Amino acid sequence: MKVIQVKGYGPPHVLRSVELAEPKPRTGEVCIRVRAAGINFADILARLGLYRDAPKPPFVPGLEVSGEIESLGQNVSGLSEGQKVVALTRAGGYAEKVCVPAAQVIPMPAGMSFESAAALPVNYLTAYHMLFYMGNIRAGERVLVHAAAGGVGLAAIELAKIGGAEIYGTASRSKFEFLRQRGVRYLIDYRTQDFEAEVRCLTGDEGVDIVLDAVGGESFAKSYRLLRPAGRLMVFGFSTAVSGPKRSYLRAGLSFVRTPKFHPLRMIGENRAVLGVHLGRLRPEILRQEFAALFRYFAEGRIQPYVGRTFPLADASAAHQYIQERKNIGKVLLVP
Repeated sequence: MKVIQVKGYGPPHVLRSVELAEPKPRTGEVCIRVRAAGINFADILARLGLYRDAPKPPFVPGLEVSGEIESLGQNVSGLSEGQKVVALTRAGGYAEKVCVPAAQVIPMPAGMSFESAAALPVNYLTAYHMLFYMGNIRAGERVLVHAAAGGVGLAAIELAKIGGAEIYGTASRSKFEFLRQRGVRYLIDYRTQDFEAEVRCLTGDEGVDIVLDAVGGESFAKSYRLLRPAGRLMVFGFSTAVSGPKRSYLRAGLSFVRTPKFHPLRMIGENRAVLGVHLGRLRPEILRQEFAALFRYFAEGRIQPYVGRTFPLADASAAHQYIQERKNIGKVLLVP
């Protein structure tokens, strides 16, 4: 079968299409024929050697897939061959087939396409967990979404609207009209405007209640300062460490140095919280509960994953380049 391997850390061209033997499911696993695989920024960090949870080269990246169950390992119940499913893979998703523990596999709801299914797990689970589980979002609260036109950003916009929030978003100006159509009233061009100053101006210097920040570095400090009393800063990534196609320890180091340190006594006095979110380390029962909520919203027509572009599996390097240059709106998928 064809897979995309990271042969060694580096720019997008280190992603190579290779042939591997077809996988066989072990006890407690299912083998999925992949119909669509999601690309996430964590995959780019893994390719650059900046994601600590990724395997060492050579490895097959890919954290989420949709497809059909081809075979079952022993001691698997509740799933069947030919069933359409979506799965969190942790790695190995950039492939024609992948074996996944059954606990990470969820049947697709009726009416959901393979593309929508592959666009849902990482982005929507991350956004849902931040807003509803950790953030306890309330109607009327103000939510600032960084990288609002990205996969997590668009998911967060839909879910924040369900929560009844007032939404503020950062993005490049070329994406403003699209975001307005998605319901974002307050937009800030992160390339030409200081988002901290703009949010203060828009809110009469009051700030916001929730910030979703995967930028990192100095952005964490600014986002924290924008919190009103009882505000929550959700940190779930560190994209500022990546500025070009190649790995730069200098860039990553400078970003780390600029990351603020949050003192608990200060947070007590300010009634603010900083919460870290890592989807790959959540308990399975939490993920299943959140999947169920998202599938219910999908059935009700309240969320619709937006796929901005698909690439053939063999063009994974071009897809990575496309995302790293910040060209994407919404989810980018690989289709075997």
